[in-house]
Amino acid sequence: MSRFESSRFVRNNNIMNKDVLISACNALRWTYKLDGDVLTVSDVKQQATLYGEFALRLNTRTNEVVYNTFYLPNASQKVQELQEQFYRINAEYARKSLIQEFKKKGFTYKTNDRFTPTTETLYSFFMIGRSKDKNEDEPVAQIKFDIMHDGTIVTDSDYLPNDVNERAHDAMDVLEQLMGNKRVMTKKPVPSKYLKKMKPRRVNIQNVKNNE
Repeated sequence: MSRFESSRFVRNNNIMNKDVLISACNALRWTYKLDGDVLTVSDVKQQATLYGEFALRLNTRTNEVVYNTFYLPNASQKVQELQEQFYRINAEYARKSLIQEFKKKGFTYKTNDRFTPTTETLYSFFMIGRSKDKNEDEPVAQIKFDIMHDGTIVTDSDYLPNDVNERAHDAMDVLEQLMGNKRVMTKKPVPSKYLKKMKPRRVNIQNVKNNE
C-alpha cells in the first residue's frame, strides 16, 4: 500500500491460509489433523482407498498445499470442491482481517454507498486514516478496498500523509503474511504539488505467527 498506487494480491491456488483451510474442511466434513507445522487432510469423502496416505497436506509455515494425485484419481474434482468452499470463506476472512489490521493502525471503516455486490466483487469499502502531523494540510485520507469472490484484495489510493502511509504499509505487510499471498503494486502519476511532501517509507518488517 502506498500513495498514488493500486495493488492486487496475486492469487496462488497452491497457497492457503491454515485457518481458512480448516474452516473449509469443516464445511465439507473432511477429516484433518494438525501436527506441528503440518496440517494433513486424510479423508475428503473420496471413493478410492488412500492406504494411509494423505489426500492433501499444508505446510503452515509457508502456506503451501500439496495434493496427493497418485492415490486420488479424482483429485481435480476434490481440488475444485475445496477451492469453491475455500474461496467463499477466504473472501470473508480477507474482509475481516483487513478491517482488523487497519483498525489496529488507527484507521476507521467507511462503507461504499455506491457499491452493489456482483459475482466477481463481493465487498467494497474504504479505510480512513488521519494524520497526527499538525503541519499536514490534508490530514484525512482514504484507501479503497475491493475484495473479489476468491478473497483477492484490490486496493486504490491517492495522496496519503507520510505517517498515514507508514501505518497503511504496516497493515498491508501483516495482511500479506496472513493471506499467504504477495501483492503486486502499480504506481499512478503523482501530481507535482505532492512531490515535495512525500517522504520515502521507513523499513519496518513485521512478523505474524500462525495461531496454533
